[in-house]
Amino acid sequence: METSPGTLEPTPGVEPPRQTNRSPLVLVVVAFVVALMLYFGYHQARRDGASAVAGPRVSQSTLAPDFSLESLDGKTMRLSDFRGQAVLLNFWATWCGPCKIEMPWFVDFQKQYASQGLQIVGVAMDDASKEDIAKFAKDMGVNYPILIGKESVGDQYGGVPALPETFLIGRDGKFVDKIIGLKGKGDIEEDIRKTLDTKPATSQAFASTGGLVPVQK
Repeated sequence: METSPGTLEPTPGVEPPRQTNRSPLVLVVVAFVVALMLYFGYHQARRDGASAVAGPRVSQSTLAPDFSLESLDGKTMRLSDFRGQAVLLNFWATWCGPCKIEMPWFVDFQKQYASQGLQIVGVAMDDASKEDIAKFAKDMGVNYPILIGKESVGDQYGGVPALPETFLIGRDGKFVDKIIGLKGKGDIEEDIRKTLDTKPATSQAFASTGGLVPVQK
């Protein structure tokens, strides 16, 4: 058989490749499936990331971990020092922009609700010196204790991966609520009132928790 120049002769016993035309519909289906997998993978990653940031679940049956930290005036303070009071525990840092917004609110809340049993406690979670933190607190007019934070204490409260992070702790030593990031002043005040409405632990419950929160007298 004659062949034109430039044309390869077929090799005996070998079938030449066939030209196939894939259906456009098949390509569309494959692209759709890939896009769907990417979509769900992305949103699952976002949910997992949000869950990691959120830390452990806070429930009203969970006792807040006790800790011991140094205050700006050199005293050692424990969370249990505020037994029987409603506590707003705020993790913050001098470089945290939202912290600067909410701290004046905390100053107002401490003035307004101290007589009802509210105690706000700030825990500084940055690398600034004690002097710099003290100056920052003074400039902000802070009227509540500021403690020098430690990573180990942050770990007790879920790692504190985002600042500010605030925990509302009832008179019975149990979590009432948890706030991650900046929340409206009115919403925080509502949480404070809810925390003030909690009841102190009974003497039996106090003994069973290792002396965290006794009955207020």
